[in-house]
Amino acid sequence: MSFLWLLHLSLLFSSFFHLFSISSAKSITLSLFRPSPIGNRLDTLKYHTAASLSRAHHLKHTIQLYPRSYGGYSVSLIRFGTPPQNLSFMMDTGSSLVWFPCTTKYTCTHCNISKADPTFIPKLSSSFKIVTCNSPQCGLLFGPGLKCKYPTGTCGYQLTYELGNTTGLLVSESLTIPGLSVANFTAGCSISSADVPPGGVVGFGRSPVSLPSQLGLKAFSYCLVSHDFDDNTTMSSDLVLTTTPGGGCKRPSAKIQYTLFVSNPAFPHFYYVWLQNISIGGVHVKVPANYLALDAKGNGGTIVDSGTTVTQMEKPVFDLVFKELKRQVGNNYSRASNIEQEIGLKPCYNVGVDHKNKPQLPQLTFYFQGGVEMVLPLPNYFTYVDNDSSVVCMTIQNYGELERGPAIILGNYQQQDYYMEYDLENNRLGILQHDCKST
Repeated sequence: MSFLWLLHLSLLFSSFFHLFSISSAKSITLSLFRPSPIGNRLDTLKYHTAASLSRAHHLKHTIQLYPRSYGGYSVSLIRFGTPPQNLSFMMDTGSSLVWFPCTTKYTCTHCNISKADPTFIPKLSSSFKIVTCNSPQCGLLFGPGLKCKYPTGTCGYQLTYELGNTTGLLVSESLTIPGLSVANFTAGCSISSADVPPGGVVGFGRSPVSLPSQLGLKAFSYCLVSHDFDDNTTMSSDLVLTTTPGGGCKRPSAKIQYTLFVSNPAFPHFYYVWLQNISIGGVHVKVPANYLALDAKGNGGTIVDSGTTVTQMEKPVFDLVFKELKRQVGNNYSRASNIEQEIGLKPCYNVGVDHKNKPQLPQLTFYFQGGVEMVLPLPNYFTYVDNDSSVVCMTIQNYGELERGPAIILGNYQQQDYYMEYDLENNRLGILQHDCKST
């Protein structure tokens, strides 16, 4: 789910057996929603910035995607078990494992879980199987070089990401999506979690254990509705899974621009793209090449991550963007320093309470390999801190200087109202600005 997820994936050999009673279409479309509120908009922004920062330190079957205020987009109609059990998931291109809350003993500390949130019950499924450490399925998660102290023991995991963690066992189970059924799908049965969103996570990363890899998808696409629709259960957008060669995704009619994915053996699970330039108000920011391109050790570069809320930039990159933005804004608006200190975003400006008239702030544009330009609408890089607030803050964050990993993480705030097509067959990312609520 995140950068730290890769650095802190632990193999656990534990005896959890007492918790269990073991007894083709071209495309599928699912829905994406945004989750239920954390509090007021200011509290939500504080959570987003803290979670995104911590995450950076950890990164045509149609399904509906629903916008959620804790920062991600939830997926409907993905079910596990025989007969299928209803579960809730957050979609994440920055991680690979698909895991769900599991057993009646499942606990989640600081997770804001209600009794209505579904938990998978193994004893109610006839197809549930626990994966052993010496099985090929355990190797999907930990790699082919895995050495087991107890070969016939369980394949346990502990994932650390964002502000929390989850611990459980790898299992084999039947997966059901509208129009598609898959036997022996490898997933995580989490026994305990802390500080994670309600429900589980469906990983869309590039490792063998991810949903696209296990289903052999040729492409998938999504179009994220605006954060203005957080927790509106009637507002969703499509997540389209393409299973046949050349099947194509459900595309808008306008022409899509494509940029190639960049291979990075050091971090093969992420979707790297080559961000070549950044401009503020038409002025190109002179970012050193060693941050925009991968170095010999695989550090630097840019990844696309639907699970990170606000875009993260390594300090030297952020400082250059911030400096140019501040220069162009000048004395047009005063800084809201108290808000900056409270929520961890900067710059924040006092722009007045009339939300109908957009603040006059410089245009932000990302330039990718292949001539692809991502000209961000103002709501994609500045947001009001509350519905009746006079303060807007930039939704790009400085995450310090890391010794390894990507220099820039493109979060979902910047992907709002963009059609994003992950063309796995042709190893490229399609980008098109689009009104996602009309999709």
